[in-house]
Amino acid sequence: MSGRRRFFTEIQEGSTEAEISGEEFIHAKTVQRVEEGSEITLLDGSGKEYAAIVTKVSKHSLTAHITGEREGDKEPETFMYLLCGALKGDKTELVVQKATELGAGKIGVFSSEYCSAYMNENKLERLNKVAREAAKQCMRSRAPEVVYFDNFASALESANTCENKIFACEFAKKSDINLSKINGSTAIVVGSEGGFSEKEAAAAQSAGFSQITLGKRILRAETAAIALLSLVAFGLGELK
Repeated sequence: MSGRRRFFTEIQEGSTEAEISGEEFIHAKTVQRVEEGSEITLLDGSGKEYAAIVTKVSKHSLTAHITGEREGDKEPETFMYLLCGALKGDKTELVVQKATELGAGKIGVFSSEYCSAYMNENKLERLNKVAREAAKQCMRSRAPEVVYFDNFASALESANTCENKIFACEFAKKSDINLSKINGSTAIVVGSEGGFSEKEAAAAQSAGFSQITLGKRILRAETAAIALLSLVAFGLGELK
């Protein structure tokens, strides 16, 4: 099933038929060249993968007959939640793409004091599309939801249920947590290009976040997000 072309769609419980429409259909027909008789894999975001055979291709949609299902085996065992300041240009898309590949279960984008990028519904929709495409490419069965917070306090609060809470701070003198010894659900906060203010760092500490440094050099925001998530994934055993 892993080698088949993969598409996200809604699947009714117990149904043996599924329809692909919209952007997924356009991608299936014009890019993947799916036709009647093609074997494909359907994903409904639940973690299951459905083997299917295309039975009909029309102008705006296709229909597939489901022949089997299984639980996807590429999903991480531990929940990782990346919170990243909104970045300029297409840098946020890069972070979402790589975070999905590394196994993030959820991605939050937030505005903060020194953040100069902006977010709207179209951009958020685009980020979720990037997550879905990345999930298909790396053989995941789920795409992490991308959400937006228009203030830093709400972003911090959204991580309340995580067992580990890590705050990347460029002016921290030392790390308060050893990533090689962590276990359990983990939230990671990385700032935008402008970094964080002292007030925001204090707020993160008050919310239970442990500060961590990322070495002697100042990393670009997108590099910091990808690097820290990689370290956390490795510490949790997700890259072994």
